[in-house]
Amino acid sequence: MPSGERPSGARSERGFTYLGVLVLVSLIGLALAAAGEVTATAVQREREAQLLWVGHEYRAAIARYWVLKRAYPQSLEDLLGSAPDDLLPVRYIRRLYRDPMTNAVDWVLLQAPPPAGGIMGVASSSKRAPLKTSGFDIADRDFEDASTYGDWQFTFQPGVVRRRSP
Repeated sequence: MPSGERPSGARSERGFTYLGVLVLVSLIGLALAAAGEVTATAVQREREAQLLWVGHEYRAAIARYWVLKRAYPQSLEDLLGSAPDDLLPVRYIRRLYRDPMTNAVDWVLLQAPPPAGGIMGVASSSKRAPLKTSGFDIADRDFEDASTYGDWQFTFQPGVVRRRSP
């Protein structure tokens, strides 16, 4: 064989190696895309669970405020503590929680009907569609029909007993 020449089979094998590497890179890309989607879904489910917890905290704080004052709070800040003229300082909620879906304190405040006035609940300002559509607590059974997280309304109404399932 003259020097510098290749065997005839080596030239055709180079194309197969290139094609094999191309298929391998494509498969790795598909696997990474699938892993990214699984991770995004897991993060959204965690945020949903956090939204339910925070919403229940706001609902309970408004209920505690109602029991002591027989009125709804006029702002979320009212839940942080009593007015200076109150004899017994009371905190109804530990802090103002962020909306887990928007990562901001930008809750939609649900107003109580007149003549009571005030805030009777909160809802997320997110317009994303929820992943969770069933398996809610009894207190949240209306959430099954929700098309967005904003439809998950955490309200307190005096005389309406909302129990969480055990």
